[in-house]
Amino acid sequence: MSPALVFKARQLHREKPFDAFHLHFQDPLSHLASLLLPRKVPRVITWHHDIVRQKAMLSAYRPWLQNELRRADALVAATQAHFDTSAQIPVDIPAERKHVIPYGLDFGNLALNHSTVLLVDALRVRADGRKLIFALGRHVSYKGFDVLIAAMRQVDALLLLGGSGPLSDALKAQAHALDVADRVAFVGRIPEADLAAYFHACDVFCLPSVTQVEAFGLVQLEAMACGKPVICTLLNNGVNVVNVNGETGMAVPPQDAGALAIALNLLLQNDAVRQQMGRQAQARALGLYSLSAMTQRHLQLYQDLPHASR
Repeated sequence: MSPALVFKARQLHREKPFDAFHLHFQDPLSHLASLLLPRKVPRVITWHHDIVRQKAMLSAYRPWLQNELRRADALVAATQAHFDTSAQIPVDIPAERKHVIPYGLDFGNLALNHSTVLLVDALRVRADGRKLIFALGRHVSYKGFDVLIAAMRQVDALLLLGGSGPLSDALKAQAHALDVADRVAFVGRIPEADLAAYFHACDVFCLPSVTQVEAFGLVQLEAMACGKPVICTLLNNGVNVVNVNGETGMAVPPQDAGALAIALNLLLQNDAVRQQMGRQAQARALGLYSLSAMTQRHLQLYQDLPHASR
């Protein structure tokens, strides 16, 4: 949230009073915006993940945070695991105020068209007969791309690594140092119009995140909607709710390049298993995680809110 929107929210409420105020945590500016609005406005808070890295700040912020959570009329999380594994959501919040509403995506932009089919063909030509692994995200430490690159020493395939970030140069240097530069293609930021081609072209999608900052993994859903199995890490949170180990893909311990390589090889070398998991992944994504389903559940929640302050 932009700092200016904190005060804009109060101005908008004065002009046309809100029926409800929906906040997204962790975002301290959302918390500040809530403090500036009258308490009589019902609050919905969506909990995305615990504060993981800012430990010093958390010790001072925790009482304010938990007070705001207790006063919320409804607390929403994308999976039950978000509630069950959180060390920061107060345990005394009544169950009736907790609501699981999975994130939903508009999968329409993942459909193949003439231009994306051409790009799919080009990507497969680039693989030169090898299987394709796709990974996508900001190049930061919690994404675990260094672990994936290390795993490529034991995997005879081409990794298409999309995205960029502060670790891009270090990751490229790692690929050269490990002598896997011919197995890792750094494709940079991928235009939105081209993303579908990468998901459809790959044989396996990989989400190798190493901390619970990765709390859900929306990018998994895009791959699954395209019929691709996912290999993720065992983070014991929403990531493992979306991708069901042994059904829609596989999950391995974080920071374990050897285990990741074994999982990649298992799926890449077994067409029947890979394709079956891909079909199951697609059915799960389209059936449970649509944008329309998420929208309808939120609208129903808003309608059910009490219109009185706590």
